[in-house]
Amino acid sequence: MRLMRLRKDWTRAAVSRTRSLFNRSLAVWASVAILLFLASVQPSAQALDFPKTTRLTLPDSADLVAQPSTTAALFSQFKTTVTISANELALVSLASIHVELARKAKGAQFVARNIMAKEYGWTGKQFSCLRSLWSRESHWNYKAHNRRSGAHGIAQALPAGKMSMISTDWKTNPVTQIRWGLHYIDARYSTPCNAWMRFQRNRSY
Repeated sequence: MRLMRLRKDWTRAAVSRTRSLFNRSLAVWASVAILLFLASVQPSAQALDFPKTTRLTLPDSADLVAQPSTTAALFSQFKTTVTISANELALVSLASIHVELARKAKGAQFVARNIMAKEYGWTGKQFSCLRSLWSRESHWNYKAHNRRSGAHGIAQALPAGKMSMISTDWKTNPVTQIRWGLHYIDARYSTPCNAWMRFQRNRSY
């Protein structure tokens, strides 16, 4: 009896495995058939990406040789000559260094000291006055902004848009702010010390 049961169990297991294998094979072949059908019906990826082709027609080389004007026109379109001197590159590099330097208070003071000495002839005591003036106004912070009045930048220009006479980047460029502030002091007070004295009396300049 046990032997008979073992044979029946083995037979059932074999039949189950066979059916399972058959079902898997059938599923695989069905999937392959579906993929082949879709591939034959749908357009290719190349056709989807590039529905049209563009042809570029260039003049024949013989025509170019025979027509110098055409050759010159083509040459002028493809060749551009730009000359930048070493001095210009050095100035651009220096300006960029000054902008980054002036984003910090000490760097801004260094840049201001150099500009006022070279462009206005202000040195020594005049720089001390300027340092005190702008320390009280903005702590030499180019992002300083007075929400009540609208004054902005290292020199606290009011209205702030006046600094655009130097450059339109006055919101983010501390060197632009410094140049405008020095110009303003020169035009209105002649020297930083005069501006500082005015500030001490009136809390503004």
